[in-house]
Amino acid sequence: MGEKKNIRRESYMARVLPFIDKNIIKVFVGQRRVGKSYVMEQVANVIRENNPKANIIYVDKEKFEFSNIQTSADLYNYVVERLTTESNYLFVDEVQEISEFELALRSLLNEANCDIYCSGSNANMLSGDLATHLSGRYISININSLSYREYLLFNQTKSSTESLKDYLKYGGMPFIYQLPKNDDVIAEYLKSIYSTILLKDLVSRYKIKNISFLERLIQYLADNVGSTFSAKNICDYLKSQKVDMTVPTVQNYLNALCSSFLIHRVQRLNLQGLKIFEIGEKYYFEDFGIRNVLTNVNPNLDINKVIENAVFKELLSRKYKVFVGRLKDKEIDFVAENHEGKIYVQVCYLLSSDKTIDREFGNLASINDNYPKYVVSMDEFPCTDKYPGIQQVHLHEFLLMDKYM
Repeated sequence: MGEKKNIRRESYMARVLPFIDKNIIKVFVGQRRVGKSYVMEQVANVIRENNPKANIIYVDKEKFEFSNIQTSADLYNYVVERLTTESNYLFVDEVQEISEFELALRSLLNEANCDIYCSGSNANMLSGDLATHLSGRYISININSLSYREYLLFNQTKSSTESLKDYLKYGGMPFIYQLPKNDDVIAEYLKSIYSTILLKDLVSRYKIKNISFLERLIQYLADNVGSTFSAKNICDYLKSQKVDMTVPTVQNYLNALCSSFLIHRVQRLNLQGLKIFEIGEKYYFEDFGIRNVLTNVNPNLDINKVIENAVFKELLSRKYKVFVGRLKDKEIDFVAENHEGKIYVQVCYLLSSDKTIDREFGNLASINDNYPKYVVSMDEFPCTDKYPGIQQVHLHEFLLMDKYM
């Protein structure tokens, strides 16, 4: 296990290395247990290798020894007492656990006597806390659970039918590779992560009292991955289940779930006018392994939803901005954009009939531009040559492609 501990998550290291020793705060954000601490430790190791005299100050708010650091003043005083004359590096793990942490970071940044790195499990720290006091003086690096390529690397295996099946079942939480490959053991670990997110990042942070409703909402999202709906749709469903909840309350709960990174909201984009629809969104889980244990359904019986979530997660890991496309009466599963352009992706388990083929390929064929278009499925062989210019690729091939355009 010790050798595996040194596996570098290169895509994230490439994003942060240019900013080492620059007077700007590096903020790693993402769901709990996706590997933020792991990446920060790797950055610290690079700093030590390049500068043996580096004075690294590490505060991990998940460890009891740092429980006395509760406020910005506590953090500031702890750091100042440990500064040396030069080459100081501050790492703070789960910084949102410290009240008004941004005040301490602002002061330390202004004094320019240490290079600052921190991590957090709540998106609001970027839109609120940090943005208010440190606008333009930090960069955020979103850390996701393991991509399929990383999953293979961590497990020291090659892509195969079996490894893809395991990835779709267990998801990409990094610690899983250290566990026995046992469904019950892994399920218990994933449930423990979910419970921590539920209690620490949702119930405690947002003072949620109706925990039962929150869990039912998460269950609803897990059961309906990839479906288009709104807060009102959820309220209507709940009323049919004899649960009365207002639309604003449901919306607030959904916002909290997104802020914890447990789920991601994907808006619909009108491809004709390039306008965002204000209602009717899709939701996907950061880790579909957690989603699978919440549904308690064999992933093989729910495969369409699982592979759609896996494709979304891959696009997210590659820093694409992802939308659901709408063109008249046709829906495009994913419209993914970055600085190079965009791609269109349809996802289907098997192209098992002419009707399915015409729907998946036909939707893409109706888009009148030259950006790459993909149909991703689990079919082992090409199913049609009726639609030139549209690439049909197996899921494992799509997840491992170096570039999409």
